[in-house]
Amino acid sequence: MIENISSVNIQENFIRETMPGILDILLIDRTKSTNRAKQNIIWANENYIRYGFKDYSAESQIHPNLVTGNRGQLIVPRSLKSRDIQKERTKSKAEVFTPTWIVKKQNDEVDNNYQDSDLETYVSRTWLEITCGEAPYMVSRYDMETGALIPFRKRVGFIDRKLKRINDEVEDKAEWQRLVEEAFKSSYGFEWNGDSLLIARENLLYTYRDYYYAKWLEEPLYGLFEDIAEIISYNVFQMDGLKYIIPLSEKKEKIINQQISLFDDVDTEERWILKPGKRVKIMNWKTNKMEFFDKGLK
Repeated sequence: MIENISSVNIQENFIRETMPGILDILLIDRTKSTNRAKQNIIWANENYIRYGFKDYSAESQIHPNLVTGNRGQLIVPRSLKSRDIQKERTKSKAEVFTPTWIVKKQNDEVDNNYQDSDLETYVSRTWLEITCGEAPYMVSRYDMETGALIPFRKRVGFIDRKLKRINDEVEDKAEWQRLVEEAFKSSYGFEWNGDSLLIARENLLYTYRDYYYAKWLEEPLYGLFEDIAEIISYNVFQMDGLKYIIPLSEKKEKIINQQISLFDDVDTEERWILKPGKRVKIMNWKTNKMEFFDKGLK
């Protein structure tokens, strides 16, 4: 299990086989879901449409059966995608990934202002990675350019930094878990592409496991994985960062106006309007209530 979970290319088949239900959690879209019905994140790109329009079109939801079984190798990190796919995604969605040394430099600039904070304040600091891709600013499990795993102590994501301090300063397991959950609850990221978003969520989950194992020399219990996965599914979410809506949720609607003249002639006018997309909600962990991401921005 340790060898498998330490790979760069996280296997959805492995998650499904060893942690039943976790993959389902990592695919949930919390904005669209209700207590009665769960909705999943969407592909939001056409990179997989050759496998079937109904299931793999941009607006289709990502379900576990679409990325497991004989499709278990479908989703891979950008560094393992073909050059053609990389170029197409850069061209269509401006998708690029930042080298680790730049991630470190930028996170250092922010982090330097908080080095004197006490542990509780430090891990509770709210931090957001915009257009997060595979979330290297949050957790840097591997180099975005080469795909090489980064040694544990050299990781530079802002969640990495929080968890390192917790590992260094806390010896009580229950307190460790409480602070780690607080670190994840105060860390956010959003992404357009559904496949990258799933990878980002998996990277956060596996990062939790890495720090747990480094501290306690044992694997987390399934329930602990489940708790962290729940937090991740709320905090790392799918969004159009320019409009604060779920990608592709705007819809065109035809409006037909008819007017009757004095001579009983009927004039028909047709026009299209763009109906607003679904505004994204995120969890406010202080109130345990969902709030619109753009609350206070309009």
